Amino acid sequence: MSEHDDLAEQEFDYAMSENGELTQADIAALYAELAEAENALVTIRDFIRFVVTKLRQYDVVVAQGTTDEFAEAAAIVLHSLSLEWSADEQILECKLTPSEKQEVLTLLSERIIQRKPLSYLINLAYFCNLPFYVDERVLIPRSPIAELINQKFYPYFDVDDAKKSEFFQHGLAEKQLSAPERILDLCTGSGCIAIALAKAFPDANVDGADIDKDALEVAWTNVEHHEIEHQVNLLESDLFAKIPAENQYELIVTNPPYVDAAVMAELPPEFLHEPEHALAAGQDGLDLVHQILYHAPDYLTPDGLLVCEVGDSEWALRQAYPEIQFEWLNFEKGGSGIFAIDYEELMEYRDEFARQVERVTGVALV
Repeated sequence: MSEHDDLAEQEFDYAMSENGELTQADIAALYAELAEAENALVTIRDFIRFVVTKLRQYDVVVAQGTTDEFAEAAAIVLHSLSLEWSADEQILECKLTPSEKQEVLTLLSERIIQRKPLSYLINLAYFCNLPFYVDERVLIPRSPIAELINQKFYPYFDVDDAKKSEFFQHGLAEKQLSAPERILDLCTGSGCIAIALAKAFPDANVDGADIDKDALEVAWTNVEHHEIEHQVNLLESDLFAKIPAENQYELIVTNPPYVDAAVMAELPPEFLHEPEHALAAGQDGLDLVHQILYHAPDYLTPDGLLVCEVGDSEWALRQAYPEIQFEWLNFEKGGSGIFAIDYEELMEYRDEFARQVERVTGVALV
């Protein structure tokens, strides 16, 4: 299998210098196993099973887009074959040609040796069942906020949907207000949340803001791909700094950097491919969240809602504001660390938010 042997030689130096985990013997063993698989395996089902085994054997971290090794294995195999990732069960017994086997095994070897997330290797990720271009300028979409978008934040906003009685109860307040007309996605990154929001609320104007010009280039690529330029506006802004004061939103959604210093120091190799500034947020992960909580009411309507993701920094947020009963949401498909808070609560506790902002930034708020 000369093609795999050549790839092994090209990638060995990289793996040893950047990853530090795979030895030369590991890589030699991997390519021997790939050669055996190419000769012995036949069907799509065979290859999916083999990929799962290798991901586990070589301790590949599956946590960016999915935490399911079978889902990642299916994506590796089916993408290599130019098939839908949720392909019908009937095709699993189809046989692969020699060239198709090469495609699958080459992508698998890159995933194992480089420890690069699959979405970066193929420049594709899915969010709210929509495809998005991604590269190492942006985080890979994986927020549980997708569930809220799919249900249009019901019951906070009313939904003209006959199946709304079947919606999962995430814990949003039951206000059933009119659908939002203006929405802000703060820290938009790839633009996946902004675009998904626009699809969910086709009559709303959606702003996506980010401090990073490179991220906004990726976001614009996705806006153009989904042909939604008329509805999604992208803004370069450090949080709310350059958002016009007259902009008043019924809904602000934000998935800001929130990883604390201790976790950043121990990230697996896969996460080191993601932009550090899109993950790290100070000692406790809340440097930006405090500022968002303080400034958000200036941009919300009186009935407006803020939905914010803080992930594993949930405990730190509870400790920072012990007197505030944040509305922590539940998710059908797993996930935590996301809260909802309305305009009235933001205003009620604004002095507390101000004190935290002053502590973090050293700047007194007037």
